[in-house]
Amino acid sequence: MTVKPPPPAGDSQPLTTGQVVEILTRGAIEEEVGLLRGSSNYTFLVNLVLDDVRMSAVYKPRRGERPLWAFPEDTLCLRERAAWLTSQELGWELVPPTVLREGSRGIGSLQFFIHHDPEQHYFTLDAAYAPQLMRLSLFDVVANNADRKGGHCLIDESGHLWGIDHGITFHEQHKLRTVIWDFAGQPIPTPLLENLSALDTSLAAATSTFRREMATLLSRDEVRALSARIRHLLKTSVFPQPGPGQNYPWPPV
Repeated sequence: MTVKPPPPAGDSQPLTTGQVVEILTRGAIEEEVGLLRGSSNYTFLVNLVLDDVRMSAVYKPRRGERPLWAFPEDTLCLRERAAWLTSQELGWELVPPTVLREGSRGIGSLQFFIHHDPEQHYFTLDAAYAPQLMRLSLFDVVANNADRKGGHCLIDESGHLWGIDHGITFHEQHKLRTVIWDFAGQPIPTPLLENLSALDTSLAAATSTFRREMATLLSRDEVRALSARIRHLLKTSVFPQPGPGQNYPWPPV
């Protein structure tokens, strides 16, 4: 993956994922640009700089998380990081680079800000995005995403699809709520099954860096449930169907 720094540095060389993670981890937080509207929890747009390279990021401090009855307190920022690790382990690059670090308001998640047209989202995408939406749909099943709204699907200037807002994911109980049911009942393409199989192997390996870090971010039961969801997809080899109950988030965008 390569990404461009935010405007006005449009003529700058693209950054690699490793460079973005380095800036997120070590960059000085120059300023808080402001509070992002429409978020359930306190979410700030911040500017970072490292070695004269500047970029924007989304900062979600733990202390700004709204308590939820279904999820343990003070864990939403951990789940943001777990979502990025899972996306990377799959090789799908669906979640913007995300780290955990101290900010002006304490520990929280810091995620690369995707510059995008807010008028583009899931409900405006055409059939050309089907392959990317297939991956995002499966990712949400794996992560047990309880809140995949249409507005959480962003398109960058290169046409790459990104998913954001993964604070309520990885619950051990079934919580999947998503607007992406386009592929329900269809066979999962073989390359995606191979990616899922590799993820299953990595999560099961005692020496796996992925498994070790996921164990620091999620409870033991949540890691077990993650493994069970992956293996169920591998066994059925089809995109799941909506079941009884609430399968769609509200509002949908």
